[in-house]
Amino acid sequence: MSAVLIDGKAIAKEVREDVAAKVAALKEKGVSPCLAVILVGENPASVSYVTGKQKALAEVGMTDRSLHLPEHTTEEELLKIIDDLNNDKAVHGILVQLPLPKHINEEKVLLAINPEKDVDGFHPVNVGNLVIGKKAYLPCTPHGIIVLLKKMGIETSGKHAVVIGRSNIVGKPVSLLLARKDTNCTVTICHTGTKNMAEITRQADIIVAAAGRPHTVTKDMVKPGAVVIDVGVNRIPDSTKKSGFHLEGDCDFADLQEVAGYITPVPGGVGPMTISMLMFNTLEAAERTL
Repeated sequence: MSAVLIDGKAIAKEVREDVAAKVAALKEKGVSPCLAVILVGENPASVSYVTGKQKALAEVGMTDRSLHLPEHTTEEELLKIIDDLNNDKAVHGILVQLPLPKHINEEKVLLAINPEKDVDGFHPVNVGNLVIGKKAYLPCTPHGIIVLLKKMGIETSGKHAVVIGRSNIVGKPVSLLLARKDTNCTVTICHTGTKNMAEITRQADIIVAAAGRPHTVTKDMVKPGAVVIDVGVNRIPDSTKKSGFHLEGDCDFADLQEVAGYITPVPGGVGPMTISMLMFNTLEAAERTL
């Protein structure tokens, strides 16, 4: 048995094509969807992520208002920039790339973003709306996971989903999305305090691995035919690569391919969906202004 590969690149491309068509239609009505991505400093991973977002903005025909600020930018200066963008009607979405330099309070910065422009879905207002099932911008990676399952035609209703990890960015929100009526899973959350993790994961129809640690999920932890969604992005030192590292997920991919029914690769699985769902949220923010 060999698992069906979930091609995140192909599905993300489908999402972007759909967004691009809707962006073109909005422009005909006089609205040009616009995203402001703020990057402070020169963190190499952050620079790479922002470049990917800018490329996607160009691809779907959105206006790019990205700002690259120097490392020494003060918290006060950053908050003033966010306030200006909040009040700029031409800007529909604001995203501050994390992590920020240590002298800036991340929580204060994220709270400063108008919830109506919080296309990352991290503002407590949007998180609260997600929890109680009201309309909200959904966090991009968790939403992308749900879209992957739906596009692959994977039955979720009544299934047991086990989420490994309880972060505010992935673990908690994906658990909530999986439990919603339209997805209808029974959800178990595992984390560093879980004592019998393999016993729990072997019961799972769907496993979402978001632990941030390679080799968290091994072959003996997965029941035959289960769906494995690997959210992990771990940089493993590798002298054969120009970058000096290669990427691995949280799962032992090669071994799991022999037992799982479906599996996402790393890279090329969940990652591409994150940026596509950001474009989706920015489109939604622009549509709300009509």
